[in-house]
Amino acid sequence: VLASCGTAGNTSGVTIGLLLPGAGTPRAEQFDRPLIEKKIKDLCGDCTVEYANAKEDVATQHQQIHSMVTKGVEVLILDPVDAKVARSSVETADRAGIPVVAYDRLATGPISGYVSFDGEKVGEIQGRALLKAMGDKADGGQIVMMNGSSADPNSAAFKRGALSVLQGKVKIGKAYDTVEWNPDNAHINMSGAISALGADNIDGVYSANDGLAGGVISALRAAKVSPLPPVTGQDADITAVQRIVSGEQYMTVYKPFKLEAEAAAEMAVALAQGEQLGDIATDMVDSPTTDDIPAVLLTPISLTADNIKDTVVKDGMYTIDQICTPKYKAACERAGLTT
Repeated sequence: VLASCGTAGNTSGVTIGLLLPGAGTPRAEQFDRPLIEKKIKDLCGDCTVEYANAKEDVATQHQQIHSMVTKGVEVLILDPVDAKVARSSVETADRAGIPVVAYDRLATGPISGYVSFDGEKVGEIQGRALLKAMGDKADGGQIVMMNGSSADPNSAAFKRGALSVLQGKVKIGKAYDTVEWNPDNAHINMSGAISALGADNIDGVYSANDGLAGGVISALRAAKVSPLPPVTGQDADITAVQRIVSGEQYMTVYKPFKLEAEAAAEMAVALAQGEQLGDIATDMVDSPTTDDIPAVLLTPISLTADNIKDTVVKDGMYTIDQICTPKYKAACERAGLTT
């Protein structure tokens, strides 16, 4: 266990920069930031964290990184808005002797460590769940694929994993890469798919995350599609968990953020101490620019109405009261979600 940070026993004045993208979900402020900050403080009482949220703007994040480099932070934890564009900023940090831990998304450039969930496994879980929910229509039925942003390397991994399960089983009527992971864009895309394919000819929707699932479902509702086809998701947003309870969304992928956040904090503190990551990293990954990056790749969990209690409630992510607001009280009772 890491007890202090800094080099040669010096634990004073060490600053770790934390840069999150504001990726269209509430998780950055509700989970990632407080969990990372707490773990860093636990490991290194004299460390401070300088935080910045880019609110999905590439130029803003570029400025934030360069500001932290100029201030002389010891380590950066970076979840990039755009993994490719981040390369120049990562190289700037590297030239300044500042190691970068890529968090959740693998930035290009000379990265020192990487923490995320196995993206292809996420897609596989989503694909298998969608086929299960489609029942008889899983053999030759038609789906729409609402993939994430092409600027996010995780999107490609999710898509590969999903296609490894779905191809040869179902017909992919329409597929979209959703700009900026924006739910409004997902709504527009889904409306186009309904117009092109016909509301009665969509047997399921692969949605790469919960924000997109919300846009997809709003488009289906606007088109008066009933019953709704099964829709997948990811991130276990509370609104998605509520949609799952009410039957609007079939599943989401729960990624225990605490494990991810704590691994990133451990990597950052170790690098601030000048240590190698061999005792923390259990994997190696390659990016388009860098090979053999020490990595921690965590295992995602499929979340449906059947295991809400054993996942997000048991882990303390949400309470039953938070999920089961008056609007969802009856649905919660039917699902067995009672205090």
